[in-house]
Amino acid sequence: MTTFQSQKTKIPRIRIPTEYFPQGNFMTRRVFFCFHYQRDSWRASKIRRIGAIEGNPVASDNAWEEITRSGDATIKNWIANQFIGRTCTIVLVGAETAFRPWVRYEIQQSWNNKMGILGIRIHNILDHNQTTSAAGPDPFDSIILNDGRKLSSIARLYNPPSSNSRAAYNIISVNMSRWIEVAIATRQNNERLRIETP
Repeated sequence: MTTFQSQKTKIPRIRIPTEYFPQGNFMTRRVFFCFHYQRDSWRASKIRRIGAIEGNPVASDNAWEEITRSGDATIKNWIANQFIGRTCTIVLVGAETAFRPWVRYEIQQSWNNKMGILGIRIHNILDHNQTTSAAGPDPFDSIILNDGRKLSSIARLYNPPSSNSRAAYNIISVNMSRWIEVAIATRQNNERLRIETP
């Protein structure tokens, strides 16, 4: 265990497992963010601003509505274009993320495009109303690989061990680069595995 002490005196002292402590220097990666847009976009926007990564541009509310009104083919094309040049997908997991069909599609396509994939629980990050949320199910748990295992047996879902929003954010910020590298290496080590899609 490693002790984490924020420089902000208002944040309580907490103990963090060593898996949440960064080791080494990591390059900036281009990643794709996957999240429940209506419910978690505010929380997701905070995580997307972390400087160690370069995320995909987010569609505005109006642009996303226009994309979704145009039908499934347009949505799939938009997602495919967002994947270009990305090496990893980060699923930002809130209360209802696992139930969103397009989140599931993005996870499946990310894995089958040989991108690294990881999840981060963001329910303890404050939203625009300054409230937290509930932890939802693991979105990797319902996705089955072609060897019969659940994706959750390989893809990690990180849960920052703090109910304090600022502390949770700091844990994510400090560790995200390493988590991305682990996810990319994990995908490379499981190169032959695929997700069967309908």
